[in-house]
Amino acid sequence: MERLEQLTAGYIKIGEAAERFGVSARRVQALCAKGRIAGAVQVGREWLIPADTKKPADGRTRAERSAGEEDMPLPRKTPFLSMTDLYRTAGKADEVARTLADNHEAQVLFEAFIAYSRGEIDRVYEKASYLLGKHSGFYAILSAGMLLAQCAIWQGDIAMWRRAKIHIAEAPAKSDIDRDVMLLSISAVDIMLYSVDSFPAWFKSGCFAPLPDDALPAASVYYAKYLYAAAYAVATGSQRLEGVERLSLMSMIPATLEPLISWVRAGKTIMAEIYLRLTCATAYHLSGNDGEACRHIDRALALALPDRLYGVLAEYCRALDTLMEKRLSPLDGAAWAQVKQLYKTYGEGWARLSGHVRGRTVVTTLTPKQREIAKLAAFGLSNREIAEKLDMSLAGIKQALLAITDKLGVGRDRFAAFL
Repeated sequence: MERLEQLTAGYIKIGEAAERFGVSARRVQALCAKGRIAGAVQVGREWLIPADTKKPADGRTRAERSAGEEDMPLPRKTPFLSMTDLYRTAGKADEVARTLADNHEAQVLFEAFIAYSRGEIDRVYEKASYLLGKHSGFYAILSAGMLLAQCAIWQGDIAMWRRAKIHIAEAPAKSDIDRDVMLLSISAVDIMLYSVDSFPAWFKSGCFAPLPDDALPAASVYYAKYLYAAAYAVATGSQRLEGVERLSLMSMIPATLEPLISWVRAGKTIMAEIYLRLTCATAYHLSGNDGEACRHIDRALALALPDRLYGVLAEYCRALDTLMEKRLSPLDGAAWAQVKQLYKTYGEGWARLSGHVRGRTVVTTLTPKQREIAKLAAFGLSNREIAEKLDMSLAGIKQALLAITDKLGVGRDRFAAFL
């Protein structure tokens, strides 16, 4: 007994701690179990808490958040919190957010990512601004910066876009790993406008070794987007690779993405799987395999619809031409109506911001079918090849091309610059 008293000297039990902190005993036990009370040790079923410990700021009230001297670490070491195994079951996004109630910063970030995925941009802006306006941790600043950049796309706001990139670049990196994650975060912002220049060389080679394991599902998503953007540049002739014909690189992308999809599916990372499937569907579609494209779109819809992730679907409407409507409209007409409206907002904002950043005009007056025809013409397909691919008459293609030329004011050899 004397030995036990010596060992427990300087410690208090949960009941006394609860009385000191002004919370329930169950609350104190939860904080101990989550490692939120420094120095707390478990002996059998009992928790022993250092007698001089201070009540941790649990983040459930504004006063406690303001009183906290240090930010709570995120539950995953990555700025891409929604692309981790925290979100592993379709239809459970709001439930996941509730489980993060003890980590205010993580909860705000996760809610912001889900709000973005739903196209609730005003909510995203509010949460990103809040995190950037307080003493947030490194990964939270990167996340909030990317969220702000995403808001800038929807609003076509170049000043907001630049401000977002500054926030990311000024995040307090303390190690080489931090700096590598920062580079990926900046690249993730740039790839939204099909710019691949900021990706580091190690990432372009398909090496994710410099990144924390928690960031790997997101890395696979941005690697897929990088490959697609590079293949699109080759297809339109704006970038040339020796021995590579226009759409040949695009047709090879699915062979790389299919294993990544299987990997993130096995890891139960819902959001990463949705993005990878839609990117893979786009590559299949542009390389002429709509059957496989539809397979991936249908699986992405099955994952996205239970949580109403209409914003993500809206992002891909432009790249998928009319395929999103063909697959979603018969399945859920009300959902398609919302996706269509969100795409109108996203498409206009993206075109405006892309025009500012890349110094060109992106035309938004083409119909989905006209844009698809213009895209195929930009890829170098002949009128007959376009007609066969789209199951249209040759006369119909010629008429459509005349209308496109009239809207763009340029010949087909310059279509790519306006798409």
